[in-house]
Amino acid sequence: MKSATKKTKTDPALAVAYLRVSTDEQTLGMEAQRAAIIAWAERQKMSIARWYEDLGVSGGAELEARPGLLNALGAVRELRAGVLVAHKADRIARDVYVSEVVKRELRAAGAGLALVEGICGDDPFSEMAATVMDAAARLERRMIGARTKAALAVKKANGQRISGRLPYGFQLAADGKALEPCQDEQKALGRMRELRTAGMGGVRIAAALTAEGFNPRGKKWDAGNVQRIADAALMAS
Repeated sequence: MKSATKKTKTDPALAVAYLRVSTDEQTLGMEAQRAAIIAWAERQKMSIARWYEDLGVSGGAELEARPGLLNALGAVRELRAGVLVAHKADRIARDVYVSEVVKRELRAAGAGLALVEGICGDDPFSEMAATVMDAAARLERRMIGARTKAALAVKKANGQRISGRLPYGFQLAADGKALEPCQDEQKALGRMRELRTAGMGGVRIAAALTAEGFNPRGKKWDAGNVQRIADAALMAS
């Protein structure tokens, strides 16, 4: 006779709390999430055993890149807490797969996921609604990424800078946005191409530029940077 698998006994009144904020999010900071969870716990007569957080981590990051969330899941198992609580579903993940893995880990520990705002539950309707919301969040994230990529491509095509660092050989135009060739750096760039074509490495090119009076952007020519710039210039020529 096969023995029945024993379900892990958990304390339904004990919770582990999880907070997350990415670097570009300002509207719902850690303290706002914490306050919302504390108010929820008081209403539900729940006890928050531990708090875990991921600061500056995207909701689209893989589970392995979320130490706070991994520790929270570990605490749920260790304490036999009945609930992992977060403010909203996108605090747990903006990716359907990661969200489902978290829920599966909680079910294996005999626990559940609670959201201060949003749909959660084990019934079929709640599971379907949560899956749809996770998919919508993932779609929104990918659309934002696509729009950003398209905008950067347009800026690049128009000769505008797309980062804080100007490419070597160029400077900002009078409008402060478009790029234009820098004559002195273009001369140095041409010399780098010549020396690289002749088979010189970064150390020798840096020494030659110094000896010939070409001025670097910093205090001195860096051999590694010089070689990368020269190689890029050759590929673009």
